[in-house]
Amino acid sequence: DHLLAGPTLVDFVNQSGIDDICVVSPDVGNVKMARNYADMLHAPLAIVDKRRPAPNVSEVMSIIGEKEVRGKNVLLFDDMIDTAGTICNASQALLDRGAREVYALATHGVLSGSALERLAKSPIREVVITNTIAHRLEDLPAKIKVLSVAPLLAQAIERIHNHQSVSILFKTMAH
Repeated sequence: DHLLAGPTLVDFVNQSGIDDICVVSPDVGNVKMARNYADMLHAPLAIVDKRRPAPNVSEVMSIIGEKEVRGKNVLLFDDMIDTAGTICNASQALLDRGAREVYALATHGVLSGSALERLAKSPIREVVITNTIAHRLEDLPAKIKVLSVAPLLAQAIERIHNHQSVSILFKTMAH
């Protein structure tokens, strides 16, 4: 079974009190994932159109669905945050186009190179990652929140033991 952190991130958003939201895909390649989050959160969807002029360098070309972003709290979902260049550039572009605040959410916080410094200096209100990659919490900037996937692993163990599928959890949350 594939273990998906989506329900953990969606639960966080639902419990956070963040209102008037718009889900944004940080690039065209993540649109399907972002659409799933938008559906689960009953929110509109926008897409960052970016290009990579060089390795580990991203440049925002435009925002598809720009009117959906204006005045909203933007939830920028990605599968991982590595160097944080894409997420930081996208957040600034979204704020420049009228987003109220930007929250970045990702399953895996790789946080390599100067990612921590970039995130600390970025206009992102809060960065939410899971603990699928271990970090010393005291080394992380205050704006980074780490969610535990322990309940997900416990459910997977129970479902494996009972010959059930974990993927049912993600599908039922979408409805």
